[in-house]
Amino acid sequence: MDAPTAVHREVRPSSGTGIGTPGGTARPWVLLAFAILAPVVAALLLTPWRDRLAAADNALILVVVIVAVATSGHRWAAAVCAISSALSFDFLLTRPYGSFRISRTSDLVTEILLLVVGLAVGDLATRGRTHRVAAWQGRRHLAVLHHVTGMVAGGRDPDELVREAGQELSRLLGLRSCTFCRDETGVAARLEPDGEVRLGAVAWSTDDLGLPHRGVDLPLRSAGRILGHFVLRPVPGTRVPHESLAVAVDVADQVGAVLAGRARTADA
Repeated sequence: MDAPTAVHREVRPSSGTGIGTPGGTARPWVLLAFAILAPVVAALLLTPWRDRLAAADNALILVVVIVAVATSGHRWAAAVCAISSALSFDFLLTRPYGSFRISRTSDLVTEILLLVVGLAVGDLATRGRTHRVAAWQGRRHLAVLHHVTGMVAGGRDPDELVREAGQELSRLLGLRSCTFCRDETGVAARLEPDGEVRLGAVAWSTDDLGLPHRGVDLPLRSAGRILGHFVLRPVPGTRVPHESLAVAVDVADQVGAVLAGRARTADA
């Protein structure tokens, strides 16, 4: 059977929330607004009871708000929320009310502890979420490799293999589309065998910048030969970890090996 001859085959992800988290991530400005305003709202809700509740009780409630923000996985958001909580506690919940002055030493100590504990709890929550995300990514990587390896071992038709591998790459990397073509793509950025994206001689930091918006060429290699290309079109601003790119290279190599085998069969 001949290897696939389609010049272009576009594959769009069927679903997904992006790279890096099991459930997606809020936009930074939304998260920043929430980190600043949530403690203020919580302190305002506590004002009717500020003369009945102890300062420590009010501080603990604000710590809960900090933890909620920290679950976003952004340490900076937890820090902003901790500072906003300390200021809200000072202005709304300590005497004299409506002022950043503090008349009692115990309230000052409570405010300092709120800030320190808030920062520490936020850091711990962020670390915990980072570990959970890393574990989720590891399971996702194994699932992708298992699926593609199963298709290769099952002798799938090359056209079907290319299509499904493109779908897996789209989901894995959070792509807008994944296009297969036989010939050179003309795309300047290339995903190298070591999992690095290079734009000419420059190494592109996908952890910070995501994939180049004009696309990335992922060659399908076998025994030193290039048998085709996946063109990876990213969603702008979607960060992609190096580990995911290394898995993408493994997927392309498996597809390349199948295309090489079918080409040899066709030539025989």
